[in-house]
Amino acid sequence: MDTSAKIVITGAAGLVGQNLVVRLKAAGFTNIVGIDKHPDNTPKLAELHRDIEVVRADLATDDGWQETLAGAGAVVMMHAQIGGLDYAEFEANNITATKRVLEAAQAAGVPYLLHASSSVVNSMAVDFYTESKKAQEKLVDACPIRRCVLRPTLMFGWFDRKHLGWLARFMRRAPVFPIPGSGRYMRQPLFVGDFCDIIVSALKTETEGTYDISGQEKVDYINLIRAVRRATGARTPIVRIPYRLFWALLATYALVDRNPPFTTKQLKALVTPDEFAVIDWPGIFGVRATPLDEALDITFNDPRYAQVVLQF
Repeated sequence: MDTSAKIVITGAAGLVGQNLVVRLKAAGFTNIVGIDKHPDNTPKLAELHRDIEVVRADLATDDGWQETLAGAGAVVMMHAQIGGLDYAEFEANNITATKRVLEAAQAAGVPYLLHASSSVVNSMAVDFYTESKKAQEKLVDACPIRRCVLRPTLMFGWFDRKHLGWLARFMRRAPVFPIPGSGRYMRQPLFVGDFCDIIVSALKTETEGTYDISGQEKVDYINLIRAVRRATGARTPIVRIPYRLFWALLATYALVDRNPPFTTKQLKALVTPDEFAVIDWPGIFGVRATPLDEALDITFNDPRYAQVVLQF
């Protein structure tokens, strides 16, 4: 695909979308449209990138955004509900919105689709996010448009408001940093910059197929938190607390915050012993895998975007 092609990104104001716009522009793409519904982060995307078209719309209910798909060379689907306590939000954002985007893409004759699925479709965990992402990927698989489906593991990087970014901000403020249980829960974190470079490569070559995109380095959760502490320069003590107490604290917090940054279901997913396939995506897509410590340093210390904080 030529870099002059029109690229429409749904969920463009989130973690991946914000990073993808930066990487697409760096790769020479000049006709980018971003769609998102977040009342604060969508204007932030427009402020950071005045040379792209930004549309604020709820894909599950609004209309009018479909017009932006006319003449598009590709649609990159990034919209997703990740956290929350209400299944209706997952259904609306991961299932209903996806149905509507796929229908609009077909009606507009879009020739190529790239979908950001998730490694959780292969997880042993059972929660709102996992089940709705499985349903979402089935919808994409049934679509006749040529496509590439990518299944990333937990991502981090610039604009991370929910995962390591939130934990780093919490670490800077809290007197201690709690770790549930032993903390020996293997993670395969993926640098969002690498994931976006994979997307750019796939768009240029119009790669088709489904690919598991796991972080190349395996690390226990507690060691990942220690690496975040090093990268941020924080001195906060890391303290292990019993799993049941940690769960009770999350459950209590959820009583006063309907959109908590971390839920009991996510805690259960954290301790679920998943290990995802590691393929040679650096070789397949021609993308360098950034070492974990280097990626964390970029995330928290790069002068361009490290200090940009999105709203939760």
